[in-house]
Amino acid sequence: MTPWPPALPAKLHPIVRAFLDTPGAVAETLATYGSPVHLVFPQVFAENLARLRAPLRRGLPGHRICYAHKVNQSHAFVRTAERAGVAIDVASPHELSSALGAGFDRARIEVTGPKGEAFLRDLVARRVTINVDNLWELGRIAELADAHAEIPVLLRVSGFDPGQVSRFGVPVAHVERALELLSAQRGRIAFLGFAFHLDSGDLGERVRAIDACLRLIERAYDRGLTPSVLDIGGGFRQVFTADAERFDAYVLALRESLLGRGEPMSWGSNTFGYHVAGGAVHGTPVFHKYANTVSADRMLTDLLGAPLERHGGRTVAQVVGDNLLEMWLEPGKALVDHAGITVATVEFVKEISDGSVLVHVDLSRDAVTPADQEVMVDPILPPRAGAGPVGVYFAGRLCLERDLITNHKVWLPTRPGPGDPVVFPNTAAYHMDLSAATASMHPLPRKLAVTREPDGFRVVRDADYEPDLPGESPAPRDFAPQAAHAAPSPVRFVEGP
Repeated sequence: MTPWPPALPAKLHPIVRAFLDTPGAVAETLATYGSPVHLVFPQVFAENLARLRAPLRRGLPGHRICYAHKVNQSHAFVRTAERAGVAIDVASPHELSSALGAGFDRARIEVTGPKGEAFLRDLVARRVTINVDNLWELGRIAELADAHAEIPVLLRVSGFDPGQVSRFGVPVAHVERALELLSAQRGRIAFLGFAFHLDSGDLGERVRAIDACLRLIERAYDRGLTPSVLDIGGGFRQVFTADAERFDAYVLALRESLLGRGEPMSWGSNTFGYHVAGGAVHGTPVFHKYANTVSADRMLTDLLGAPLERHGGRTVAQVVGDNLLEMWLEPGKALVDHAGITVATVEFVKEISDGSVLVHVDLSRDAVTPADQEVMVDPILPPRAGAGPVGVYFAGRLCLERDLITNHKVWLPTRPGPGDPVVFPNTAAYHMDLSAATASMHPLPRKLAVTREPDGFRVVRDADYEPDLPGESPAPRDFAPQAAHAAPSPVRFVEGP
C-alpha cells in the first residue's frame, strides 16, 4: 500500500544540516542579507572533489579533473577548485575571465562549447587548451595561430551511436577530415587527443564511447600524430533523494492520480512528460534523474573497472594507463552536489477555486529549477504548531501562470504563514543560474558562501570568499546525520572589503 501522505525527502550534507539546525542561522542570514538568497558551501565542494579524486588516484596515475564552471557562477567554488590544484573547464569569455581572476594559469584552463570568431581569437592569443567543437573552429585556429604557436587542442567527437544525434562535436564520420588538417598544421596546433561528453548514466554507453576514441587515437598515430589525452567529459550524476523507496512511492501515487485515482497531485493538466492511454500511464517523466541513487565516485569507479572486449577484457583504467594516456574529466554537477541551498520567504498563502492551496514565496521558478525540469525533492520549512499535513503547491512571484515552483503537490506538516523561511535543497548544480532572469525587474538572489569553523559558521558574500589557509577545519567524511544532541554553533557574518 502506498504510504500517505507521499513525500520526497531530500538528502542533506551534514554541514548543510548543521547550519539549518543551528538556532537562528537561517533567520539571521535573511535579516542580514535579505530574501531570497543562495547559499553555497565550498567545504562540501572540496569533499566532493576528494571523493572523485580517490578512484582516479587508486587506478589511474595519469588524470586531470577540470571543474565545469558553467554549473554555477559562484566565485567561492572557482577559488576552491583553484586552491585544490585542479583545472577548470570554461565555456564563455566571462567564465574565462572568472577563472583567470581566481588564479588559474593558462596551463590549467580548458575551453569547451561552441565558440565565435572573437572568442577564438582571444583563446589563440592566450594559448589555452581549446576543446574544438567543429571543423570550422579547427580551421580558424589553424588560420589564426602563428607558424610555431602549437596551440593545444582537443577534438570533441560525437555520433558513436547512429541513433543518437548531438548538436555538439565532430561526427565520427568526419574525423578523418580533422586528422588531415591536424597533420598538416602540426606546428600551429598541438593535438592533445579526443574528447566526448555524454549526458547519460549508462555505463555501457560510456564504455563504447571510450573504445571508439581509442580507435580514433590509433588512427591518429597512423597519421604521425601523438595524442596523449582521452577526455571523457562530465555527466556524473547527483543523488537528490534521501529515501529511494519513498521517491518510488510518490511517483506511483502521482501516476495513480493521473488516472483519476486518489487525490489530485499535479497542477492543472501537467503530466510531467507522461501520457495516459488505455487506462495506463506511459512514457518517461521529465524528472527521472532525481531518482538516481548511484554517487558520482561510484559511477567513476565502475567505469574505470569496466572491461574492454577489444582489449582482451582489460579494464578501462588498465588500457588507458598501459597506453600512457591521460584521462581528463569535466565534472560539474558531481562537484557541487549538496553544496548549495536556496532560501526564500513565504509572502502569503491562498486557496483557489478548486481548493488547491498556493504558498507564494519571494522568488521565481527560474531561480531554483534547471530549465524545464520539475525538481522532485521537498522544500524544507521550520516546524510550527497546527493541524496537518496539508498538500500545497509553491508559487513564484511573477504574474505569469507558468511561474509555479512546484507543479507537483508537496505535503507539509502544517500550513505555513507569511514570513516563514523556505529552504530549497541541493540547488547548486544549474538550479541557481542556468535559467535565472530578472523578469519584472526583480533582482537575482544574492549568493553567499557558508563555511563551518571550530567556533561555528561563517557567512560571507560569495564574491568576497577566499579559501582559508591550511588549518581550516576539515569537512565531515560521510553523510551520517548530525547527532540530535550536538551543540548548536553560532553564526558569524563577515563583510568583505
